[in-house]
Amino acid sequence: MPENSREHVTKENFVTAMRRSGSRTLTLEKLEADIAAGAPVNEDGTINILKYVAWIAKETGDDGQR
Repeated sequence: MPENSREHVTKENFVTAMRRSGSRTLTLEKLEADIAAGAPVNEDGTINILKYVAWIAKETGDDGQR
């Protein structure tokens, strides 16, 4: 079964995609710091984009309720 591209993104590709999408603060070092602070990663070390974004929202207190 092919892996969903949003569910298994390498750290490097994730940072590149986020930078191309307008992120001015995300670096590989920042991503690694987030992971050390509890950001979710897959067993193979890749990033699930939706889980990471949900973790960021939780960490910043943005529960989407406005």
